[in-house]
Amino acid sequence: MISRRKTKQIHVGSVAIGGNAPISVQTMTKTDTRDIPNTIDQIRELQLLGCDIVRLAVIDDEAAKALKSIRSEVDIPLVADIHFDYKLALASIAAGVDGLRINPGNIGVESNVAEVVAAARERNIPIRIGVNGGSLESDIEEKYNGATAEALVQSAMRHVAILEKLNYSEIKISVKASDVARTVDAYRLLSEKTAYPLHVGVTEAGTRMAGTVRSSVAMGILLSEGIGDTIRISLTDSSAMEVRTGLELLRCLGLRAPGTNVISCPTCGRTKVDVADVAHSVETALESYYQANPTANKPVVAVMGCMVNGPGEAKEADIAIAGGDGKFAVYVAGKHVKSVDEKDALAALLEAVAKWGVKRKT
Repeated sequence: MISRRKTKQIHVGSVAIGGNAPISVQTMTKTDTRDIPNTIDQIRELQLLGCDIVRLAVIDDEAAKALKSIRSEVDIPLVADIHFDYKLALASIAAGVDGLRINPGNIGVESNVAEVVAAARERNIPIRIGVNGGSLESDIEEKYNGATAEALVQSAMRHVAILEKLNYSEIKISVKASDVARTVDAYRLLSEKTAYPLHVGVTEAGTRMAGTVRSSVAMGILLSEGIGDTIRISLTDSSAMEVRTGLELLRCLGLRAPGTNVISCPTCGRTKVDVADVAHSVETALESYYQANPTANKPVVAVMGCMVNGPGEAKEADIAIAGGDGKFAVYVAGKHVKSVDEKDALAALLEAVAKWGVKRKT
């Protein structure tokens, strides 16, 4: 069991962050916020996948005004991402968002920050101080000769001091770098300096493969040390992939309830069926099935590629299919129940999942 670091609890809409609350998964829409229909569609898709909080870029007045229409059509907590213009933060609050992501130091004079805080206080809206390695204040970057972990933390604590001076403590913090070492070092250092909840992630992590690896290594280390209250996997990919990856990371660490759990073999020269295609089809079909049947039991499902190791490995799963020459053998609770043609394997597996009534013994 991972022992979580104790932090102050805040709320982003209905989602608790920090304290004893489960670690939440966030993403950011990839649509233009001003494109209201497509943005709503994307948010709804993300919510179905299990996303907890969605952040939207608010780049101008039109985007801020769009938030009101978007807010009225979705019920997941929404966070407005603001830079430089404090009036956009005020407009976003008026539109009904549940949280802000700003850096108090880059939205102008203290009176601007005070206005934002006053508006946030009225609705108890939390503010995330989001520090990235690529956007540090020049004096801090010069002091530390670059965006070091110490520089990131000093910037964050400077922004925290601005809010605390205004007697506002509904705060969460992130200090993201684009590499594993600085990210881990920065969050470790920050966790020693503050009890505010931490939003953990690697910024500009990269494409699907590289970004997933970097994020999983950095966040796996931090989460296993109990550091982190909410996460985002940042990928040059779809928001849906970010959510899927984040959920899987938390499930691997035992920090999230089980979901679709498909294990599959890597294949080799013995394989005579298309394991990759079947495994992807199984994941997609099960995802849809659990969305339609949220209370259904979630057995461990295996897709194996040959009859040499497949039958033995199938016993480790609740339900499994093991490929032969154009066929799959179906196993339930380790016992062979039937064999089907490759084209019928997915249907046979889904039928077995629908009938699975007893959770796997641990």
